[in-house]
Amino acid sequence: MKKDFLLEVLVQELPYKFIPSAISQLKSSFEKLFTENGLISGDINVYATPRRLTVLINDVSLSQETVIKDVKGPILNIAKNENGEYTPAAIGFAKKNGVELSALYEKDNYIWAKIEIKGKSAAEVIKENIETLILKLQGSHFMRWKYNSEKFSRPIENIVALLGEEIVDLIILDKKATNKTQGHRYSKNREIIIDSPSNYVELLRKANVIVKQDERKQLIIDLAKKCANENNLQIKFDNMEELLEEVTFITEWPVAVMCDFDEKYLQVPSIVTTTVMTQHQRYFPLWNLDGKLSNHFITMANYVGDEFANIKAGNQRVICARLEDGVFFYQEDTKTKLIDKLDNLKGMTFQKGLGSLYDKTQRMINLSSKLADILNVSNKEDVLRCATLSKCDLSTKLVFEFTELQGFIGENYASLDGEKDNVAKGICEHYFPLGANGELPSEKIGQIVSIADKIDTICALFISTQGDKKKKRPTGSNDPLGARRAAIGILRTILENNLNINLKEFIQYSLELLSKEFSIELETTIYKELEEFFVSRLLFMYEKEFSSNILASVAEFNPLENLSEFINRAKILSKYINDKEFLLIKENATRVSRLLKEKVDVQIDETLFVLEEEKKLYEAIVAHNFDVNDLDGYINSLNSLINPIIQFFDKVLVMDKDEKIKNNRLKLLRLLKEKFSCVCDFEKL
Repeated sequence: MKKDFLLEVLVQELPYKFIPSAISQLKSSFEKLFTENGLISGDINVYATPRRLTVLINDVSLSQETVIKDVKGPILNIAKNENGEYTPAAIGFAKKNGVELSALYEKDNYIWAKIEIKGKSAAEVIKENIETLILKLQGSHFMRWKYNSEKFSRPIENIVALLGEEIVDLIILDKKATNKTQGHRYSKNREIIIDSPSNYVELLRKANVIVKQDERKQLIIDLAKKCANENNLQIKFDNMEELLEEVTFITEWPVAVMCDFDEKYLQVPSIVTTTVMTQHQRYFPLWNLDGKLSNHFITMANYVGDEFANIKAGNQRVICARLEDGVFFYQEDTKTKLIDKLDNLKGMTFQKGLGSLYDKTQRMINLSSKLADILNVSNKEDVLRCATLSKCDLSTKLVFEFTELQGFIGENYASLDGEKDNVAKGICEHYFPLGANGELPSEKIGQIVSIADKIDTICALFISTQGDKKKKRPTGSNDPLGARRAAIGILRTILENNLNINLKEFIQYSLELLSKEFSIELETTIYKELEEFFVSRLLFMYEKEFSSNILASVAEFNPLENLSEFINRAKILSKYINDKEFLLIKENATRVSRLLKEKVDVQIDETLFVLEEEKKLYEAIVAHNFDVNDLDGYINSLNSLINPIIQFFDKVLVMDKDEKIKNNRLKLLRLLKEKFSCVCDFEKL
């Protein structure tokens, strides 16, 4: 017999950023618990609102199956004495497993017992494990509440635990499970009795709680669109996924409320207004049908009722105060041109011991100039102008107040000053990508300045953390300058725009620039450390596209010298990885490598060949003369070496007693290894 299981943990309002993680953790842990205990055959659904975490599992078996298990006991000569009687060892074994001595049997020189393991009831399994699963949830800023010693995100107010219609005898942080929960704070149906897990979702809906987050999210979209259409406006959900998720997880019963503000605030750049609305106030901006930003917006209230005047007035008051600041800062900033703000960067520290943002800008100009020459761009003066202006907006009042607008404000102010469009656009795009998978600079100017900026930041970080400061290098939990994201940005910009840049040489140039400017002596290991850092990011980028073996085998070719060649080599190897002939090449290449533990030269002495197989292998190697630039053709050409190699290993003892013959054969293998090494490191494949 099977029944549905429901667990609801009612809490005080959760931080919205914790909720998606909690959903994922609960899904994984409950799936593991019920599957490993043989209790589940249906779906596991995890729902969440700001006030409740819910697990709803269909078709839970009411008990585990009884299992008959063969248990191995002591070896026969210990289990029985010379008279064939059971010894204390055998008696203890039988007692431990709850069987009679007569039930023991012999097999493979041991005694065995068949034992019956009765399955636990589902209620027992739930009672024994659920509190632990809930308290194992991980998140930031967990605290102890009241007198409880365990930590949780927010205080727990109530627990519902039902297996079918029966309440499970369960306690989580001193809260005993019942079949009662609460609806929305403003609902008339405050206390609800859950008669069955299957009715849970609809019972909560009647109490103004939409439990399913996907349903809630779609409702928010539909309500916003309807509200916009009714007012002859349009809403754009592009790039609003984060806002949608946040609003989804701060509401249980979303209601769209149309608000507006004075049109005078539209004089500031629209990016300022939309940033205030979306990132600071959780509002949805609205546009006129001609595509221009309107002075209207939508707020999603977590509200039950039909009186919206106070909600509307409160939100309008808040946004006007924020936009008033924006207008003031904008007017102050535009009293002078962007270029006039360059000197202000001298008073802004870039990094301790590595000068100001003005110093960084000068290095960016130098690095951008070198890149422009490498890439042979025709508008080098525009590149240098973009690099010069790239950080000027950091000294503006508007960016000081709204730091997330760096670059966007620079572009706007540059356009107001009459700078070229490509220069203004480059100022904005040199910060791209804003995330690991974000948009890249679309034009060469932005690409060059972006790479220059990020290279300088990463190299400066590594220089400032030399020696005993290496523990401050970027890690999974500590990367204040965003070095890992910057490295991925550089790699993506080069690869996706087919830029012919030797990144290894450019890193060295940037390091030397910093070293000379600040008279810092570079550690001999810093070049290698930086290369390893970039290569690790490169491998991370492609770990889903290529197997780890392929990536490791082609990483030996120093991919930073030619990134596109690295990717091309990985793609070609992926085609051959399961090919029978290629597997034979791999097998023999690995065998050759394992015999060559020490380096030997390749000056072959043909007079020392003793066997015909040595001569034939040497002739095949010499005859093999294919262009490695055609890697497809080169891999196929290696098939011509396989038979001579097999015959060589069948007939020839490499480690001959005669030292000269042995060394000559090792040299032959070294020559052979060079042929294989042009493809990849086969030992890592």
